[in-house]
Amino acid sequence: MNIKIPIYLMNTKFNTFQIVVLGIFVVFILAGVAAFALYRGNSSSVSTLSPITVWGTFPKATFDQYVGNISNHSANQLSVTYVQKSASNFSQDFVGALARGQGPDAILIPAELLLPHEDKLVTIPFSSISERDYKDTYIQAGDIYLNKNGVNGFPFMIDPLVMYWNRDMFDAAGIASYPAYWEDFTSLNTNLTVKDTNGNIRKSAIALGQFGNLVNAREIFGTILLQSGNPVTALSSEGVISSTLNSGATVSPEAAMKFFIQFANPSSVNYSWNKSMSDSKSAFLAGTLATYFGFASELADLRAKNPNINFDVALLPRPKAGGTGVTYGRLYGFSVVRTSANISSAVSIISTLSASQYLRDLSASMYLPSVRRDVISGGSSDPYISLFNKAALVSESWLDPNPTETGQIFRSMVESYASGQKDIYRAIQDAGDQYDALLNQAIPK
Repeated sequence: MNIKIPIYLMNTKFNTFQIVVLGIFVVFILAGVAAFALYRGNSSSVSTLSPITVWGTFPKATFDQYVGNISNHSANQLSVTYVQKSASNFSQDFVGALARGQGPDAILIPAELLLPHEDKLVTIPFSSISERDYKDTYIQAGDIYLNKNGVNGFPFMIDPLVMYWNRDMFDAAGIASYPAYWEDFTSLNTNLTVKDTNGNIRKSAIALGQFGNLVNAREIFGTILLQSGNPVTALSSEGVISSTLNSGATVSPEAAMKFFIQFANPSSVNYSWNKSMSDSKSAFLAGTLATYFGFASELADLRAKNPNINFDVALLPRPKAGGTGVTYGRLYGFSVVRTSANISSAVSIISTLSASQYLRDLSASMYLPSVRRDVISGGSSDPYISLFNKAALVSESWLDPNPTETGQIFRSMVESYASGQKDIYRAIQDAGDQYDALLNQAIPK
């Protein structure tokens, strides 16, 4: 790999001390760049590198076991101290530690949470890691780490949103297959949604239209927006991020909103859900909801809470006319902190942790798809993993400084329109203004 020395360094005369310092600086650059050959699956020995500390919201027990397995079964003895932080406190703790000069060497957090911290992270230029090689290595969701200057993170784990469906409910209704398109629910509601003589819903085909009792509501509604072509947030040509929740966006959220709320509208033919019902996950486990939109990681929990329910898994439905088949994916990735005194060690260790042979083992142990295309291309005979792999390939997300507040903005937008409190244009515009304010607060000044 060729390293280009800036012209202003080539044309400068140095004394002996400056030459020594420059030499050390170049050595660290070379070490860092070499270590960042992540896309090649580099896993060379790191036993001579300095210990590093990683902070993140990823489960500590899983991470420590993963690192321990690599150290126990290879020549790579990794010295990594992992500190798990809650998602709600991570930003505050991270910024405070950096201000005291006590920050970690790297972080491992959901990619969507990077926005407030981009100025604190190392960006690897495309001259060192080409955009082409990066995209050939990682699934599409990993593009969230790309910016105009290079790469500021490397994917580690993906948890895509999928559809769980009750096979017994479908079979009893004479329905042979699960819905591949959202439009299919119009006919499914006729056969799967059951109401009593007073019009009260007893069984439902689908849970949509309400936020209060819809588990994963932010991610589900966000997926519907993404599928319609609305990215939720977008970067201008000048690199300024803003909300696309406005009527003037290339694709307005209007159609997504109208589609979503119809399922909670008593006058709609698709009426199948309301706020008086139990939450969607509980209803699915009780056998009164035919479909549940949850994460791949929820599979074991669903099995444990009701071993008797006969369900299967499918990709999230997509629009039949127009739109795309993307789904939301919670992506975790590594980023190196600029103030780290061990940058070369950090990038070398991350290189090992991101090698294909180890990420293949991580996917198997977590029962989740891989973030690497070469691992997914190896295929799987497992009926669930093979489906999760397909979901991973079409997963996307968006830069979101505060998912909790975003969920509230989505909810207010939908419910203010559904209740008649606002017309659809005012509901969308107010939501866009609120989201822009949230983004502006998060953007490093």
